[in-house]
Amino acid sequence: MFKHFVAVDWAFANMAIARMTEKSNDIKVIDVPSSIKELQVYLENLKGTICLTIEETSTSQWLYTELKDYVEKIIICDPYRNKLLSEGPKTDKIDAKKLVMLLRAGLLKEVFHSGEKFVELRKIVSGYDDIIKAGVRLKNQRSALFLSVHKNHKKEIELASNVENFVLNGLDLQIENYEKERKRYQDEFNRQKKLHPEIKRLCDIPGIADIGAVKLVARVVDANRFPTRNHFLSYCGLIKLEKMSGGKSYGKKNPRYCRSLKSIFKIAALATGNSNNEFGDYCKYLMDVKKYSEINARNALSRRIATVTYGVMKDKKKYDALKQRKNIEKNKTDKKNI
Repeated sequence: MFKHFVAVDWAFANMAIARMTEKSNDIKVIDVPSSIKELQVYLENLKGTICLTIEETSTSQWLYTELKDYVEKIIICDPYRNKLLSEGPKTDKIDAKKLVMLLRAGLLKEVFHSGEKFVELRKIVSGYDDIIKAGVRLKNQRSALFLSVHKNHKKEIELASNVENFVLNGLDLQIENYEKERKRYQDEFNRQKKLHPEIKRLCDIPGIADIGAVKLVARVVDANRFPTRNHFLSYCGLIKLEKMSGGKSYGKKNPRYCRSLKSIFKIAALATGNSNNEFGDYCKYLMDVKKYSEINARNALSRRIATVTYGVMKDKKKYDALKQRKNIEKNKTDKKNI
């Protein structure tokens, strides 16, 4: 399919470029100062179709955007998987050489990247996640300060020591700024909701609030990149993968999954499990009729919500609560007849 296979090991100071052709096993490697313009010129001068690969890093989205018009295909590959070939000496040239060999052999695992769509949204979500982590850390530090002198941080506002109060005042100021910043991000999420119909559609699903909808759209981008519902559930960490060898099962293991998406669906299951809607009814049915334990029922409900979300994002249609309730009732009837 391609005449040239190119791998780039990009760093701030230098870039190593390795190239193979479809007919030759020779590998040509160069190590030059990093320059996106020079790399674009290098790719333009190659005659024929080009397949380019770069490992997933903090600069991979920028490189994808800058280089996608200069090649027929660009693969942002998973560096975790490439760790299997980390033995022996390590240099940028060696890394680029290994990458191009894996690329030509078709052994690279691709990490999803898109063009400009939702790039800004992903940056906003990333900033919000950093703010939340910092806020949680500050509040934990504040509670630990009170706990160290056997006081309740929810009831007390001052400490006995002047030094402790000095530290406490600093933490309170940072927490106050954190709350303002969190509110600023939430206002931005509300603004993004008005701009993107994809977010509006997800907010109609019970248990999926504005922030969860924004995170889903920013992370998934295009639901069609998942061939089936089970691929999406695996990406969200809601199902396990079976280990088989010699016709014998050796149990199940967790896939490598997106923790933020798993959190969204777990929280949605907690929010709707006891509510008066189609999802609450489904959870009650699992516990009362199917005799599921509460935790198993909530796990099944989180998979149900994820399946509905996958369908809404893939079909780009508004969530239909009545249709969903009919589907749940139909499943109940079918299982009773069986």
